[in-house]
Order: sequence, then structure tokens, then C-alpha cells
Amino acid sequence: MTYKSIEVVSYNPDWPNLFEREAATIKERLDGNCVEVHHVGSTSVPELNAKPIIDIILVVRNSAESIDPLESIGFKFKGEMNIPFRSYFSKKIETPVHLHVYEPGSAEIELNLLFRNFLRSNQEAHCEYAKLKESLLTQENIHEKAHSSFSRYNLGKDAFIRKVLQQAGFDKLRLMHCTHYAEWETTKAYRQKYFFDKVPMDDSYTWTFNYAEHTHFVLYKGTQIIGYVHLQHWPNQRAVMRIIVIDEAFRNQKYGSYLLELCEKWLKLQGFKSLHVQSSPQAYNFYYKYGYTKMPFDGLDTHERDPQDIEVGKIL
Repeated sequence: MTYKSIEVVSYNPDWPNLFEREAATIKERLDGNCVEVHHVGSTSVPELNAKPIIDIILVVRNSAESIDPLESIGFKFKGEMNIPFRSYFSKKIETPVHLHVYEPGSAEIELNLLFRNFLRSNQEAHCEYAKLKESLLTQENIHEKAHSSFSRYNLGKDAFIRKVLQQAGFDKLRLMHCTHYAEWETTKAYRQKYFFDKVPMDDSYTWTFNYAEHTHFVLYKGTQIIGYVHLQHWPNQRAVMRIIVIDEAFRNQKYGSYLLELCEKWLKLQGFKSLHVQSSPQAYNFYYKYGYTKMPFDGLDTHERDPQDIEVGKIL
């Protein structure tokens, strides 16, 4: 069944063989850098209808060192896309391949394997997912993107995927770029509740959602968003953390420290040299504990600020 650019076909028993051939080539080319290779996505589930695309998770010891070898065997590197710490590749052959590269310990590995294994072992979920895909393809403009980086087709599967992950017991922490409407709505609510209601005023900076110089992250615990970060990119490889917040119900469990650590790690991988914060007096000890010291913004900042705020920073 096809609707414009969305194609879903009946299960092809040759899909596992296509995966095995690609996996063997990858293992041979990467040699000692390769840890694991997994067939994931709908083509990895027997008898499930699917887009005719082979999704592969590759676990490597060093992501940066995998790029050139993978490109030498036909994979095109496309960056991390919407998932921090992922290296994403595609290979355009008769049955295209999407390659998702992670280093050991990434929660994305467990998420994909749990989802795959649940569908393989649970016939009711298997049938429900197949029928959902068929239903989505009958809807108008299903291929279009609606206030998101994803098509309506992919967004239409979101609730089912979250339900399966909950049933499978997935509860790991994940940092994600804000990309779809549910994440943006949660982001708006966090910004208003924890920052702008205290002024009080309406959030006048939602325009940053549409600018490349601003990065917005959400922190998931399992399928629930529990934290949010707004980063602004400055010249000279500097970044400023405009907002970092953990939902009240999840505070005092070290999630804030973990979220800060992930942001520092991501910025460093992007080539940033320092991270700056306007800290309230109450939060100063938190930043000081993690190596932040008083560091002036040097006139780069034009945002309104509380005169009590302390300008701090850290070399990454």
C-alpha cells in the first residue's frame, strides 16, 4: 500500500538475508571497532508489514572513527539527526539501508531491541501495529510534516510505540532534540511554569524554537519527559544555557546533574569550548560543584536579566 511518498509493503522473507549481508560487510570493514550489529525496525519482525528499508543498529567503540570506513562501503553520513550521540547513515541500494551508530551504553540500543522483541513475541501487539499502519495510510496528507520533523505517518505511530515500551518495561534516561508536537508542548509548559510565571509574564522567546542558533533538548525517563534544556550558540565556540529544569516530581534524584553532564558532553562533541550560565544566587553552589566559576559574558548577551544573577562558565 502506498500513499504518495509513504510505502508500506507485505513482509519480505528476504529482509533478514539482506541484513546479514550488510552486517557481514560492516563487521569486516570496521574490524575491532565493531561491538554489535542488530537488525531493528519493522523489517526485523517476521510477517509484519513495513516500509522496505533495512534499519540496522551498529554499536561501536568509537563513533568518530567509524565514519570514514562506513562511507568507504557506500554509507552516507548524515549527522546525528534528532538523536544526540547517534551517527546516522543511509545507503541507497535496491532495498535502502538506514544505519544508526551508537557507542556502548546508549539507551537507544535497548529501546529498539525491546520494541523489536516485544513485537516478535506478542501476536496481539503485532496485529495492532500492522492494522495501525494500514489505517494511517488511508488518511489525507499522511506524508506531510505537521509542526514537526516527522511525517504525520510517523507521528501517528507515536502513542502505540510509547505503549509498547511501557509494557516492555523501558525506563532508561534519554536526551532528545525537541522534534514533535508533544515535546514542544511540554517544553512550552515547562518554560512558562518554572520560569515565566515567576516574573510573571508570558514567554516571549518561543521564536527560538525555529532558529538553528538555539538548541532545545528534553530529557526522558522511559517514555515520560522529566527535564528540559535551552542552549544558545554564541560566536567563538561558546554556548550559553538559557534554561535547565527538572520537573518537580523528579527533583533531588540527581537528574539535574545528569542532564547538565549530557549537555556538556554534546556541546564538546559539536566543537564548543565553553558553556556559560546566568545563575541565580540559589543555584550558584550547584554550578560551582560541577566546575563552574565566575566568568563574565563580555557584553555578548542582550537578554534581560535579574540583577542578582551571577555570570558563570566552564571550559569544556
